Amino acid sequence: MNFPFSVYLAAFVGALVTSFFALPLWRAWCIRIGLVDDPGHRKIHNSPIPLAGGLAVLTGLLVPLVIATFLLKFNLFGEATTAPLLHGLSKRAWQLAAIAFGGIGMTILGLLDDKQELDPLQKFAGQLLIALIVACSGVRITLFIPNLAVSHCVTILWLLTVINAFNFMDNMNGLCSGLGYIGAGFFALIAAFHGQYLVTIIALLTCGALLGFLPYNFPKARAFLGDSGSHLVGYLLAILAILPHFINRDQPNRLAIISPLLVLAVPLGDLAWVVLIRWRKGQPFYVGDTNHLSHRLVRAGLSRTTAVMMIWLIALAIGTTSLLLAAR
Repeated sequence: MNFPFSVYLAAFVGALVTSFFALPLWRAWCIRIGLVDDPGHRKIHNSPIPLAGGLAVLTGLLVPLVIATFLLKFNLFGEATTAPLLHGLSKRAWQLAAIAFGGIGMTILGLLDDKQELDPLQKFAGQLLIALIVACSGVRITLFIPNLAVSHCVTILWLLTVINAFNFMDNMNGLCSGLGYIGAGFFALIAAFHGQYLVTIIALLTCGALLGFLPYNFPKARAFLGDSGSHLVGYLLAILAILPHFINRDQPNRLAIISPLLVLAVPLGDLAWVVLIRWRKGQPFYVGDTNHLSHRLVRAGLSRTTAVMMIWLIALAIGTTSLLLAAR
């Protein structure tokens, strides 16, 4: 069945517009309650920057979903669109609810960290609990893993790894949100190619919400993602890597299973690199430094804006390979 392109477009544009117009409201709220990133330490901004990005992105995801639920209830999409959507929603209702719960939970956890800087163990415990709930809902990595307990463990490890990879990548304006936008875009294309319309819609909502926030964060930041945003982005990308079926059952291509690794190669590679460096130095892996790829490009002579755009291009180039594998 060919799913209507207009629904895909509505998901993307709806999330983009909502996020874009929600950001100033959340920005004002963050300033009022003091939820800002103050200058100092390794930071280059000279005045407090509101940590409103995560809230704007979450709003960009949830508001279109609420509107879509209303339209479905009154069959305003038309029968050809409503029927498959209702079928998919009823079949995956519990998993979709768990995904939404996980996104809200990760945002709240990040907000708590932004506001009072949680102990690393507390933050990890929160991440672990949310990942466990999502895995128990049925959103799991199952390929080549016949054992249920092992599947749960691998899924939780994957979620924690990707969440922290994006958290680590949130070190320059536009870097984390841009990589999230690129990754979600590739997952949307892969899912759409295989006719997985619910996954495509989730990916396009993520794309639109991040693109709506990006003008406020790059090249000059009027708002930051904060830990709430980087947690949410990492969580969404980890989920989007699990949901699609990367192998075409009619024409199996086993190499396609590495597609999500290619889409997320940049944040995962950067995470592995900096953790290795910190381990060799004997320092905790969660203590920040300037050994990330972005910092190294700046030390090599690039401006921060150019360094971020260079990393985006690398992610685009590697991600294109994932499309070629998924389409074979």
